[in-house]
Amino acid sequence: MSSTRIMAQWVLVLLIFASCMFLSPVECIVRHYKFNVVMNNVTRMCSTKPIVTVNGMFPGPTIVAREDDTVLVKVVNHVNYNLSIHWHGIRQLRTGWADGPAFITQCPIQPGQVYTYNFTLTGQRGTLLWHAHILWLRATVHGGIVILPKRGVPYPFPAPHKEETIILGEWWKSDVEAVVNEAMKSGAAPNVSDAHTINGYPGSLASCPSQGGFSLPVHSGKIYMLRIINAALNEELFFKIAGHQLTVVEVDATYVKPFKTDTILIAPGQTTNVLVNTNCSSGKYLVAASPFMDSPITVDNKTATATLHYSGTLASARTTLTTPPPQNATHIATNFAESLRSLNSKEYPAKVPLKIDSSLFFTVGLGVNPCATCPKGNRVVANINNVTFVMPKISLLQAHFFNIKGVFTDDFPGNPPVQFNYTGAQPTNLQTTKGTRLYRIPYNSTVQLVLQDTGMIAPENHPLHLHGFNFFEVGRGIGNFNPNQDPKKFNLVDPVERNTIAVPSGGWTAIRFRADNPGVWFLHCHLEVHTSWGLKMAFIVDNGKGPNESLLPPPPDLPKC
Repeated sequence: MSSTRIMAQWVLVLLIFASCMFLSPVECIVRHYKFNVVMNNVTRMCSTKPIVTVNGMFPGPTIVAREDDTVLVKVVNHVNYNLSIHWHGIRQLRTGWADGPAFITQCPIQPGQVYTYNFTLTGQRGTLLWHAHILWLRATVHGGIVILPKRGVPYPFPAPHKEETIILGEWWKSDVEAVVNEAMKSGAAPNVSDAHTINGYPGSLASCPSQGGFSLPVHSGKIYMLRIINAALNEELFFKIAGHQLTVVEVDATYVKPFKTDTILIAPGQTTNVLVNTNCSSGKYLVAASPFMDSPITVDNKTATATLHYSGTLASARTTLTTPPPQNATHIATNFAESLRSLNSKEYPAKVPLKIDSSLFFTVGLGVNPCATCPKGNRVVANINNVTFVMPKISLLQAHFFNIKGVFTDDFPGNPPVQFNYTGAQPTNLQTTKGTRLYRIPYNSTVQLVLQDTGMIAPENHPLHLHGFNFFEVGRGIGNFNPNQDPKKFNLVDPVERNTIAVPSGGWTAIRFRADNPGVWFLHCHLEVHTSWGLKMAFIVDNGKGPNESLLPPPPDLPKC
């Protein structure tokens, strides 16, 4: 082992020790997890197939820790795929090496290799998720992250009797990697999933009525908190429970002003905590997860079902049903998004940047590029500011930290290279440029980023995820963003704080954040099909002036390409 790597390892150990010096032994806890990535045969929809799993589980194990804990996850790759794990929504303050996106912050963990992710949960509490961040492996390699408040610190809402993690997903009867590989060869869109799932189970379907779904046992007269995670690859989902109201109290591990609704909307990568008051004496009640798509895009239209089962109710009792929203229920989606407000209390203030150093405008959408090997001579691509991102062969963070030339450029355009009527008549040329282009931001500067959907091929709702940061959604609207009028209506008092935001179909959203985390941070659509097509880019946040404002050196076991 080189002296540099030994020094890096000791730096990390000393940092953990130093942080514990200022906390009591009860408060400072290092939590160890081991993820054995293995193949496992799983039966769904009356058929069995091998899938990639963590510890043989689908969904994978839930990580449980408290705010300020340090988490070490030893990942051992026993499968024949390269692998990386992303801890979605974890800030990774100065620990970008543990963020996880393959070829962005690390080279993947190769078959037979091991990597230990090491990060501290600083200033965060709530529900997040972890998932594979390479190929389409997150279809089955995903799980929950539960960050409890510090000991003795209560929730800012009624304490629940019990908590339950609910993970929404998708299921393909075919091998998922074969599905996407075939699509990439053809240049067309991949086949949609065959079912949606709730905690790994689709529920009863016409094609497989014998297979039941997930059942959540409850007692009457209690308050339950459901930590709901959308781990699906490509679809936003409505979620509702027959006969019960949901009180929304948190999204993306940030508290919100509580409000009641019978339906929530949750995009891939997002999390939502709701309180359910079990105010019925007995019975079984249908839980439904169904797709939202308000554009002419093909989706898996099957509804996943589970059961809320009251104690004392016979298994043979009739289930009270509910009707999912229409697939194109834009008004329900819009009402939910506009109801979200940061708690903005004394204990949990909304620190919205008021002065902006960098104002960026990114268009997001699709395009068509020539493809000599595709049957139709072209392929569908996706882009930000007309740049279809090209993945590097070595991780961008390594190239940045070690000043390796030729891996990327830092000339990503801060505005569209060509202006047009983004949500109106589209240009006839649908071709994009390609490149590994990043945008550089000075440390601690404040950023306003307007994300504008386009009608290229079709307008569509894009859930955009920013690694390394939380941000505030200060505004949103339909049509083209008006830089003269729309900022006058921005909410700079209590906007919702998130890590993943859905850009409305044919519309825009404006976010603000402070670039106080040095490193290389991925921004991408969390619809896996769009990420595969190139709807992604990355920011470089430079080091600040002092050692506490600088990226830590890489750990000694960082995977090699």
